[in-house]
Amino acid sequence: MAGNNLRIVVERNPSESKLSELNIKCWPKWGCSPGKYQLKFDAEETCYLLKGKVKAYPKGSSEFVEFGAGDLVVIPKGLSCTWDVAVAVDKHYKFESSSPPPASSSSSK
Repeated sequence: MAGNNLRIVVERNPSESKLSELNIKCWPKWGCSPGKYQLKFDAEETCYLLKGKVKAYPKGSSEFVEFGAGDLVVIPKGLSCTWDVAVAVDKHYKFESSSPPPASSSSSK
């Protein structure tokens, strides 16, 4: 059971200096079209949305976190959630590289 202490942190409209300090423009990019996605984060992810609108529903919670274009979002390691994407997403992302343990069995159905 995942503890309910896993929280998605959203920073609205971070400053340009913070974005350049994080070197976001060098991060890989990822996008998805509108729809519902089941996601599990095996490492902490920081992402900056260039486009999109998302409601993230953490597993086992009735509450959701909403974020979109211009938001800097930190998703904790171990969180499972459903992304309800209303507007197609285009984002820069980075996984925390504090050497996560190797995935011994990747069973995705």
